Order: sequence, then structure tokens, then C-alpha cells
Amino acid sequence: MVLPGGPDFTVPLAIAPDDLRQLAQHDAEHRSFPGRAGPLTALDTGGEAARGTALLVAGYTGSKEDFAPLLAPLADAGYRVVALDQRGQYESPGPDDPAAYSVEELGLDVVVVARVLRAESGEPLHLLGHSFGGLVTRAAVLAEPALFTSFTLLGSGPSKLGGRRADLLDHLGPLLDAGGVRLVHETLEQVAMTDPKAQAVPAPTREFYSRRFLRNSEAGLRGMADAMLTESDRVAELAAVGLPLLVAHGEADDAWLPHVQEDMAQRLGARHEVILNSIHSPAVENPARTLEVLLDFWAHASAASTQLPPGEEGA
Repeated sequence: MVLPGGPDFTVPLAIAPDDLRQLAQHDAEHRSFPGRAGPLTALDTGGEAARGTALLVAGYTGSKEDFAPLLAPLADAGYRVVALDQRGQYESPGPDDPAAYSVEELGLDVVVVARVLRAESGEPLHLLGHSFGGLVTRAAVLAEPALFTSFTLLGSGPSKLGGRRADLLDHLGPLLDAGGVRLVHETLEQVAMTDPKAQAVPAPTREFYSRRFLRNSEAGLRGMADAMLTESDRVAELAAVGLPLLVAHGEADDAWLPHVQEDMAQRLGARHEVILNSIHSPAVENPARTLEVLLDFWAHASAASTQLPPGEEGA
């Protein structure tokens, strides 16, 4: 079972169960970016962006802290890194209308932030979306592809979510109707804590998961769930953009299953990386290997972009 906002504990992870994961040490500062429906909170490592900027977007019930183990290593490698809470997530406020959380609306928030980063740091700008954040960032790329140097789908898929996690989302509405975000949290917590491996997660991390989940917008939970359960297949559109693409996922991903993501990578003509010893959240389950994959991909993508004839970037 999934601890609210946290990883699945059904297979061995590459990190010890007493690691703090989303509470990993880093020097990034909180930063507010403008969004189309209000301010968006991020962690920003700053710096000179000698090798470029990376914009990382979290998934459903997630947050910018899902990238915490990557922030310091990426900054040390010469990147400015911005990890973003989407509207309605954790420290980013959001509207009270579920319709404001469509993939298209959320994607345009990412476009606004990307424009700011391009104005501040120039090129290259590498975009990454995790899980539902992958669907959102795909919409951003399709809306304004010239903003981005590369695009990574991390544990995301070609279309709507299916399987066990989709079944869980089907029960979300009645729980929200009965007791709001707090009842959803309490229900998931009760189920998760029947798992001894979930019980081994240290108290500070469990407290963070609880605090984060309870700050989710109820409208956001409803709207994002609906978006995730209805998203159409836009693989052909993304492939036509012509950006360097990476599809990476855990070897035991239980959201969009590995064979689904492998097929998506083939259809996209994308680089495909399976991150061992991880499930649905490689950035916290196997950050060392995730870091290696991203650094190599971004280096090749940046080199390729400098070889394009003028005016063809992002074509």
C-alpha cells in the first residue's frame, strides 16, 4: 500500500528504510513564481546555471520535496534546479473549482514558470515531470515547445492512469464528500500502517507526509484525479515536437506499468531507462542512479541543441 504522498513498500528499495528521503539535506531556497491562478511555491538552488536549468514538476499528492535528494547533487554538477509545487499542492495555494486543475491549465502554469527561468538563466532549460506531473509537463511542451531543451517523463505514461491506482482514485470522491481531505488522509494512513515496512519509515518523514497531504486543496484532489483518469493519448503529438526525450521509470512501477512506459518510449523514439531498485519514485528510491541518468541525458541533449541550425531549436 502507498503511504500518503510516499513510495510503495512492496519491493526492496535502494535506500535504507530509515533514510529521510523527502527531507534530504539541500541548500535550495523557497521561491514564489507567478502562476495563472496564484503564486506557485518552489525550491530553487539558484547559482549561475553553468550547465543549464532544470525544472522539476511533482505528481499527484506530491510536492517539490519529492526531488530533494537530487537538488544538491544537481547543483554541484552545475545546474540551477527549480522543483515546483503545482497549484493546490502543499505550499502552493489553488482555486476552489475542480475545473481549474485540468492538465491544460496546470500545463500553462508550467509554461509561465519556464518563461521566467528562460528570462533569468537563458538556455538550456530541461523539463522533467514525475507521474501525473508528466502529463502536465507534456501539455506545457505541446503548448510552447521552443521554451525547452529536453523533456523527461519520470514514472509517467501515455494517457490516463489505469489499474490499482486508478481504482483507488475512484473511491476518492465519496471520501471527500464524507469528510474532506482529512478523512482521505486518515483512511490511507490506517491502511498504510498495517504494513510493517511502512511502519519503519521514521517519524519525521511520516509527519512530513501527513502535513503535506493535509495541505492539499480538496478541489485540487478532485480535479487532478479526474484529469488523470481521463487524459487522452498524446504520444504522436509529443513525438512530432522533435525535442530530445527521455522515458525513465522504476523497475517495479505500479502506476503506469513498465511495459506501458517502454511502449511509450518506442513510439516517441525516446531514450528509455529502467531504474533498478525503485518503484514509482526513483528520485527518492534510487537517487544515485536517477542522477546518473539525468546528467547523461541532459549533457547529450544540450550538445544536440547547440548543433541545430539557427531557428530550429525546439522544432
